Amino acid sequence: MKIFLLGYMGSGKSFIGNQLAESLGCEFLDLDNEIEKQCDMKISEIFTRKGEVFFRKAERKMLEKLLKFDSPAVVALGGGTPCYGNNMEMIKAEEDVASVYLKLNIENLKGRLLKEKDSRPMISHLETEELLEEFIRKHLFERGFYYNQSDYIVDCNSKTSQEIIAEIKERLK
Repeated sequence: MKIFLLGYMGSGKSFIGNQLAESLGCEFLDLDNEIEKQCDMKISEIFTRKGEVFFRKAERKMLEKLLKFDSPAVVALGGGTPCYGNNMEMIKAEEDVASVYLKLNIENLKGRLLKEKDSRPMISHLETEELLEEFIRKHLFERGFYYNQSDYIVDCNSKTSQEIIAEIKERLK
């Protein structure tokens, strides 16, 4: 089985995914990292030099590749991955894939993203906390439709990474 972690940027997909894979004794794959290796560029460089359309095409190809990965794995998706084209339909169509939405409220996301703003191309231009919150709120509204199609939704507010991992493992039994 492959476990695909979905959620907004800053929700902990990579962090939780890495720990979850280690606890399950399987491989951890981060979609964005795999795209960076394939393109030999950081995601921020891809956005700057090639544009979002190029990135979304590369993302789609990598998603297709990871859906066909033939070993058990935990896969951290990009925050927007489920929302483009029919990506979520493809994820849901795979029999050996469980999708898990790591859900955080706007306040927690804002707190996390404020610290990482400069390294995230989608939000690096937002100059105030209010603009960041508005951006997150708008995106969560738009993306909620896709995220909520996940097989499992885990509320990550006020939980430690160990509690989140335990809940995911319990739900997958």
